[in-house]
Amino acid sequence: MFDVDYRTERLSLHAIDELAARRIHDRAPQSGDAWAADYPFEGDLAAIGSFLRATEQNGEQRPFGYYQIRRRSDGLAIGGVGFKGPPNGGVAEIGYGLVPSARGHGYATEAVAALVQIAAGLGVTTIRADTDLDNVASQRSLEHAGFYQVEAESELRCYEARISHVHTS
Repeated sequence: MFDVDYRTERLSLHAIDELAARRIHDRAPQSGDAWAADYPFEGDLAAIGSFLRATEQNGEQRPFGYYQIRRRSDGLAIGGVGFKGPPNGGVAEIGYGLVPSARGHGYATEAVAALVQIAAGLGVTTIRADTDLDNVASQRSLEHAGFYQVEAESELRCYEARISHVHTS
C-alpha cells in the first residue's frame, strides 16, 4: 500500500519512508531522486523534521505521514503535502508547500485535493489546515480544494473541509 503513488492529472504523491526523509532533510539526493533545483525549500525541511521526530517517537507514519509531490510531466519533486499526525476522532490536520519555482500553477490545490481523497479512503471525516494571515495564495488553494474558513486567530486563518462536502474531480 505504501509503495503506491497517488496520481492526479498532473501530479504524483509519493508516501516517503524514513530513509527518503533523511535524504531530503540532509539535502542529499541519491541516484533515482529527481528534484527541482529549489527542492527542498525551508517549508519542506520543517515538515520533514516533524515527520522524522514523529517516526522516532511513534514508528511508521504512513499512510498518515508526508507525501512528496512530484510533477508527472518531468518527474521532479516540487514540494510536499501530508498529515500532521494520525486522525483524532476522524479529524486530521494537514500541511503542504511547494518550491517557489512551482507556485502559481494550481499544484497546491491539486495536491491538497488528492490528500483529501487519500484521507477519505482511510476513514477521515474532517480535515483541518491553517495558513498565515497574509498567505492569500495558500488560502485560495484551500478554498479551491473545498475548504472553508472556520476562524482567524492573531497570526493564522484556520480552514476545514468535511469529507462529504469536498468536491472530487
